[in-house]
Amino acid sequence: MSIVSLSVTCSGTGTPFVVLHGWGMNGNIWQPVVPALSENFQLHCVDLPGFGLSEWSPMSEVSLEGFVEQIMPVLPERFHLLGWSLGGLIAKQAALSYPERVISLNTVASSPHFVESDSWSGIKPDILEQFQQQLETNFKKTIERFLAIQAMGSDDAREQVKQVKQLIFAKPMPNPGVLKQALSILQTADLRQQLKNIEVPFTRFYGRLDSLVPERAIADISALAPNSDAVIFNKSSHAPFISEPERFVSELLKAVKS
Repeated sequence: MSIVSLSVTCSGTGTPFVVLHGWGMNGNIWQPVVPALSENFQLHCVDLPGFGLSEWSPMSEVSLEGFVEQIMPVLPERFHLLGWSLGGLIAKQAALSYPERVISLNTVASSPHFVESDSWSGIKPDILEQFQQQLETNFKKTIERFLAIQAMGSDDAREQVKQVKQLIFAKPMPNPGVLKQALSILQTADLRQQLKNIEVPFTRFYGRLDSLVPERAIADISALAPNSDAVIFNKSSHAPFISEPERFVSELLKAVKS
């Protein structure tokens, strides 16, 4: 694998804490909770390869393993790990592949398998297919639509979308090829049977109003990961760290310090 430039913004002191953003986003998404987390940890906000200011290695396959293998060399030796949405899938893979380096695993609005089927609650397949088609013509508009779906149900959905757009578009748009292939990961990745193999302390955070990881999926995920804990934010949809930042930080601190 060739070495590429990855953007990691560090702040604060203490035990390293790494945060991974979701599809189409970049490390700026964490701004609402950066000050509070930096008071408690040495915070590392990663732009995933191909997103924000980070390059994608053309030698790497766009896969969960590909993301993990590119970010691990630039991260501290041991760290708490927090991943949101697609970043949560990547975080799970990191904890499975490198348990000796991950102190605790924390995921937000993330599912081991995002797509709905007869026996599984998730995103309707046609929604992700529409996103794939729209990426061909206008990927900035596609990301804006994805943001709107993420905020659906929140009391201040419109304000949330505006805030997130300002944060995200302050950095370069994602690599179009990586963006498209990363969407395919959301369509196909399935870690359901591997959740039981996660050895590190594992806490899962959800928004009750989330349409991408529906509330009814939480119990099914809990059954697959019986050694993990679930925390539900009643007033949030897909981004509780934006809609309920103070409570989110409080619950996260409880989880990693317990």
